[in-house]
Amino acid sequence: MANPSDELIQLYRVAVEAQTKPTSEPYTEEGWAPWLEAAEAFQRAVTAEAEATETGRGKLEQAVKKIVLWPEADAG
Repeated sequence: MANPSDELIQLYRVAVEAQTKPTSEPYTEEGWAPWLEAAEAFQRAVTAEAEATETGRGKLEQAVKKIVLWPEADAG
């Protein structure tokens, strides 16, 4: 499994948190902007880190999502 940086993990956590509000309310461009910006920042960071570490982009993104969304998967 890929070994993502703490910064990449934190960027994804911010994106996940930013998703909560706009998806629970009626759509507005202003309401979705923080989530879209956080998601774009995460995607740019994934691409940069994948290139810098010569790790597959998909594997790196998958590792981050597993750590953030399913932390108990590695606990046992």
